[in-house]
Amino acid sequence: MEDDAPVIYGLEFQARALTPQTAETDAIRFLVGTQSLKYDNQVHVIDFDDENNIISKTVLLHQAGEIWHISASPADRGVLATCYSQAADSKVVTCAAVWRMPAELEPGGQESPEDAASPAHALEQLCLLEPAARGSTACVAWEPAGDGKRVVSLADSHILLWDLEGSSSQATLASSASLEGKGQLKFTTGRWSPHHNCSQVATANDTAIRGWDTRTMSQIYCIESAHGQLVRDLDFNPNKQYYLASCGDDCKVKFWDTRNVAEPVKTLEEHSHWVWNVRYNHSHDQLVLTGSSDSRVILSNMVSISSEPFGHLVDDDDLSDQEERRLEEKSQEPPQDSVIATYEEHEDSVYAVDWSSADPWLFASLSYDGRLVINRVPRALKYHILL
Repeated sequence: MEDDAPVIYGLEFQARALTPQTAETDAIRFLVGTQSLKYDNQVHVIDFDDENNIISKTVLLHQAGEIWHISASPADRGVLATCYSQAADSKVVTCAAVWRMPAELEPGGQESPEDAASPAHALEQLCLLEPAARGSTACVAWEPAGDGKRVVSLADSHILLWDLEGSSSQATLASSASLEGKGQLKFTTGRWSPHHNCSQVATANDTAIRGWDTRTMSQIYCIESAHGQLVRDLDFNPNKQYYLASCGDDCKVKFWDTRNVAEPVKTLEEHSHWVWNVRYNHSHDQLVLTGSSDSRVILSNMVSISSEPFGHLVDDDDLSDQEERRLEEKSQEPPQDSVIATYEEHEDSVYAVDWSSADPWLFASLSYDGRLVINRVPRALKYHILL
């Protein structure tokens, strides 16, 4: 099989929630949450065998409700958080909870497909992130470099910082803040920055992006009209501490320097419908993934605003004269941003894209019809970045 060929897995239910198993850095593993009104919902644990291009799955029951968002603990492979909808008093609210997988599945113990489909495996609820009458929870973000004990949840207009105590069996509200102003103030998404000692969180509400200091729960920056329409997703550059990417319903992806938010540093306009997701590669931040309701996944090379705009910096002593000349010629060319590839394996809106936490060259995308596609960065580009 051709090395760059996509691998496709179909869920039997509709789905829009995807995350890599963040604490797993050896096996390539993704978690997918389903959206079914009729049947019990599920979390599919997808293992990808890179050498043989084979997907194996384990299905865990999530009987609480339809999953709108899923995120994995950065420290404990068996722990995850979901936002799910539940009917209460004749209205639907979105709740958030922290769950543990069955112990035998945590290390990725392989089972035969017959066993995996059996209803014996259910997620164990550790605690609810229950905002007292604070509305529906849009997303849960874990402290990136932490021990899996601190999470932020966004409920309507409230940003809530939780401490998970013991073995995550109890959540204590450490501090909170809320949006002030007129109109419909409702958070849509948020990301915890891996920089500044993990003391900053960015949130989106309507067309605005805000930065918060988790130590004081105060606002530190605000980009009022970041997009022409609703902001759908955010991501921090893992290697440049002030750089943030955003995407939204205006079909655009924008890159910001949070020290100067008057104008975006760069804008991409490659999609023809709402952009639901933007993700920086964890190791090579010039690689940016986006997924959209135009059913396409686009991989862009944003080299001009990356942490290595001129490629790897090499020690002069290690170079021959010929290599040195070649490097000089190369460094005189201004770096060009470009679309590397457009992936069209989906036939429905792509609601989630994410990079593997174990393999920096591999990513997954999920469309609403339950199709999960695993793709790789083109080999030529991979070698160009590495060599």
